[in-house]
Amino acid sequence: MCGIAGAAWIADAAPLSPATLERMISALAHRGPDDSGTFFRAEGRGAALGFRRLSIIDLSTGHQPLANEDESVWIVFNGEIYNYRELRTDLETRGHRFRTNTDTECIVHLYEELGPDCVNRLRGMFAFAIWDDRQQRLLLARDRAGKKPLIYRLNHGQLTFASELKSLLLVPGAPRRLNRRAIDSYLCYQYVPYPDCILEGYQKLPPAHVAVFENGQLTVRRYWRPPYEPETGSSASSTKPSFSADQWRQKLRRTLTEAVRLRMRSDVPLGAFLSGGIDSTIITGLMQEQSTRPVHTFSIGFPIKEFDERSYAREAAKHLGTEHHELIVTPNALEILPKLIWHYDEPFADSSAIPTMYLSEMTRQHVTVALSGDGGDELFAGYTRYLAVKLASRFDRLPGPLRRLITSKLWQRLPSGAGHRSLLRRGKRFLDALGESPEKRYLRWTGIFEESKRRELYRPEFAAELGGFDAGEFLTQAYAECPSRDFTTRTTCTDVLTYLPCDILTKVDIASMAYSLECRSPFLDQEVMELAAQMPIELKLRGNQGKQILLDTFADLLPPSIQRRRKMGFGVPLANWFRGELQPLLRDVLFDSRTHARGLFEPSAVQRLFDEHVQSKNDHSHRLWALLCLEFWQRLFLDAAEPPASCPSTIRTSP
Repeated sequence: MCGIAGAAWIADAAPLSPATLERMISALAHRGPDDSGTFFRAEGRGAALGFRRLSIIDLSTGHQPLANEDESVWIVFNGEIYNYRELRTDLETRGHRFRTNTDTECIVHLYEELGPDCVNRLRGMFAFAIWDDRQQRLLLARDRAGKKPLIYRLNHGQLTFASELKSLLLVPGAPRRLNRRAIDSYLCYQYVPYPDCILEGYQKLPPAHVAVFENGQLTVRRYWRPPYEPETGSSASSTKPSFSADQWRQKLRRTLTEAVRLRMRSDVPLGAFLSGGIDSTIITGLMQEQSTRPVHTFSIGFPIKEFDERSYAREAAKHLGTEHHELIVTPNALEILPKLIWHYDEPFADSSAIPTMYLSEMTRQHVTVALSGDGGDELFAGYTRYLAVKLASRFDRLPGPLRRLITSKLWQRLPSGAGHRSLLRRGKRFLDALGESPEKRYLRWTGIFEESKRRELYRPEFAAELGGFDAGEFLTQAYAECPSRDFTTRTTCTDVLTYLPCDILTKVDIASMAYSLECRSPFLDQEVMELAAQMPIELKLRGNQGKQILLDTFADLLPPSIQRRRKMGFGVPLANWFRGELQPLLRDVLFDSRTHARGLFEPSAVQRLFDEHVQSKNDHSHRLWALLCLEFWQRLFLDAAEPPASCPSTIRTSP
């Protein structure tokens, strides 16, 4: 696991200097503390590649940038290729000579064989850049699920790229202009969706895409789709192979076991995140089945019972026979906020990034690699919101008069309850959105600020700048990828394409790499994802129980209490914090003159959110957190004369 950065340029464009490249990769030192390296080709059309290494495989000879035999092809690579041994055997029979035992070198030789199509043979997580000296071509690529990030900027014949935005900001003259539309998307989703960035002129390479920079032109194309939808020209039934339920279970057990086996290849210590939920317990159990020693497992907890899963993690660890480590933490917001804001590069409002950083910090003290259960909810219908989608689909089939009665505004006069997880609050939210189209309904359920609340928040000048921009298009375009399946399956597909890479995988990658920890996700193995995409929804969601096929297939690994437990989620008590110890910080930042001077939000609208929350009239904790993170990000990345090249210890909270 590493950090990469670099550039390519045409003859008339500005080259990247060695000093700038060194600054760029220094800002990524947390991603790769073990080694660094650079490559330059400065004549005419030039290229520069920079690398920071976290040593996982082939500790002694894995230096990058790495080249083929005649040094005509060079690579910098972030990630792991789990089928590299099988690829190497095939490539050696074709006459390729290897100088290292790394997975990186397999990509170089595979590129010699297939060019940009080499990505189709790679089974793993990756973001890489290849400079082809003969073709004067730079290839950028990102893995299918979007586990590893890659950001770029094209400017007058020069293409710069890096694992993190902060690295690109260290290029002399790099602009820092706020992308107004990205703010609207951020407040809608709690993240900035690809391909946009929070700053104008920068873009994220989407998951399952390659980009080729050649002759001053950049071409971006997609190379893979999860097979929720049948191939062009085939029938919808082809997405549902005619397997019995038992055959589906056998295929799932075999495929996921193999995915775990491949992810246990490592030359450094590895362990597993264990929350005591279904997904992490299954992954840990499959690891333990294939290990001769107890697997090291890790969990954290909080002093508030509602957010503490340690008892379930302990039970799972005892059941599986792991060597378990746990830590109870009392987060210090003033201490962790600067780390969050700097490491995440963009405003990022998923507050579960806080416990993820604490968990990563603890885990790194014992191991260098950790397996996780990420992806299980999206692939196997684990979120409770999928039950709401299923119920709403039934509502859509009711007669019109009955639908109008159910969606009557009279229901909205009932009190909501102050808690974010209040049953009545969620019920009202469910009913309030029923009158919308299914796609917009789901956006209202999952968004932070729905469209009407965002418009109330914006100052007229800011709203005018947005014009006709529709942040919801990101979600509706994802729904369009899978038009022929049932709506619940379409929704899981949409989450796989949007929420999973933009929120969950971003959260885990940034938090883990902040502490030089590599995270591997067996559920997001290509073959597991493709198998899950083709499964009938009835195997995943039965009655009120999601992940049913996981429960049926892996019952031997799951203690009965974990099979029955309600999904808790990995969160922090934001609502309590903003009514208690963090209320002064929140007030000082949101109502500061510097915040108001940005001209984005109506002070009265922000005041209303604040008052309703602290008076327990409503739970606006996630909205307030989003506004707080946005303002702190602007102070750190926009207000300073130079972007911060290293993590600050504090961020100013007052003039």
